[in-house]
Amino acid sequence: MSSLGKFMKQAARMQQQMEQVQNQLAQRTVEATSGGAVKVTAKCDGSLAAIKIDPQALNPADAQLLEDMILTAANQALSQAKEISTAEMGKVTAGLNMPGF
Repeated sequence: MSSLGKFMKQAARMQQQMEQVQNQLAQRTVEATSGGAVKVTAKCDGSLAAIKIDPQALNPADAQLLEDMILTAANQALSQAKEISTAEMGKVTAGLNMPGF
């Protein structure tokens, strides 16, 4: 079989594996908290799934602090999700041998 034929089969197999990993990542979640009052759940596909706020943290005078805690927890959760996604997708593409690269 020619090198191009092998490459095309390898690319098709990799595409199928990537689709499977993407589907799995869409179901996988991570959680991050900030200040003990805010918990954010993110999916490993880069979307937010849930934000939980302790009712005791809902003091109108502390709105800016609460906003900061939400932002911190959301960014942490999304960062964790991105790390997992990058690692999982890297497993799929690790064996790709591209001629000339």
